[in-house]
Amino acid sequence: MSVWLTMPLLEAIPLPVIVVNAQERVVAVNCRAEALLGQGIVGRPFVTVLRQPALGAALEAVLRGGAAEQVRIRLGTPAQEMLAQVTVAPLAPMPESGLAEAGAMLSIEDITATEEAEAMRRDFVANVSHELRTPLTALIGFVETLRGAAKDDPVARERFLSIMAREAGRMNRLVGDLLSLSRVEAEERQRPRATVDISAVLRGAMQTLQPVAEAAQVRLLRSGETGALPVVGDPDQLTQVFSNLIENAVKYGGSGGEVTVHVEALAHEPVSRGPALKVAVIDRGEGIEALHLPRLTERFYRVDTHRSREQGGTGLGLAIVKHIVARHRGRLKIESEKGKGSTFSVILPRG
Repeated sequence: MSVWLTMPLLEAIPLPVIVVNAQERVVAVNCRAEALLGQGIVGRPFVTVLRQPALGAALEAVLRGGAAEQVRIRLGTPAQEMLAQVTVAPLAPMPESGLAEAGAMLSIEDITATEEAEAMRRDFVANVSHELRTPLTALIGFVETLRGAAKDDPVARERFLSIMAREAGRMNRLVGDLLSLSRVEAEERQRPRATVDISAVLRGAMQTLQPVAEAAQVRLLRSGETGALPVVGDPDQLTQVFSNLIENAVKYGGSGGEVTVHVEALAHEPVSRGPALKVAVIDRGEGIEALHLPRLTERFYRVDTHRSREQGGTGLGLAIVKHIVARHRGRLKIESEKGKGSTFSVILPRG
């Protein structure tokens, strides 16, 4: 093919493009196709470039005069796989451009992110439906019981109403966390502009959770830097972050009897490339197995599903924490060892 077709036209297409002649031989590619499939593919039989039976069948059908077809294929290695949608479209002969016979043009679109987003949406809807179905089923069952067998039994009625109140509270917390997660995700690209004193935020969170700690027979301790510790941030969201982490430490790591909030000023933090503040929430509980650590911030992921629900957890707390910390251009670091407790650290840039 001539330079007229291979350079100005093909290079203007924002997708990897391959042009194949009637003999199923590659006659032109653009630079994006070479970056994806490698150099030196012009002149080779198409089957040696992409060994995909479904794609080969679509190409044959198009070259026989069929209409354009779309085929989904997987490219790359298992470690770095790409899901692509390949459009195979017929090309009329262009003798002046070097394509003497009818051929085909294949454009390759990376749809990995789209498919992953769709899978996440499906999982999210399924998880929310499941989380709501359980308390709703309980409520419906108890309502029917109170209307029937337990209608004239005051002891059973009081017990059932208590359970119904607990399940309704659980649904209310779930809806609240869903709304909070949605709001945080919507604001994630908008960096906060206010200046917040982390010492005041931690003091407020610890005071609020003191009754919860006392009920669990856990001592809340503060160590490290004191005094005013200003950072750029959203006070309400940062309060939510540290309240969540401290409450989790009390509920799930409180068996060690102590939860420590340690604050450390970092002169230089490599990721933010400047001074930072590190707030670590440390418990001395039973710890978390290493296999769970990478997934703790996933929505609805629980290490112990039954225990989490008994404690009133929705499975969204750490996902909300992750998004808030990301909005503040910070990092969430989780360290834990079975039998030795856990440390959840939030590192926030100062400036």
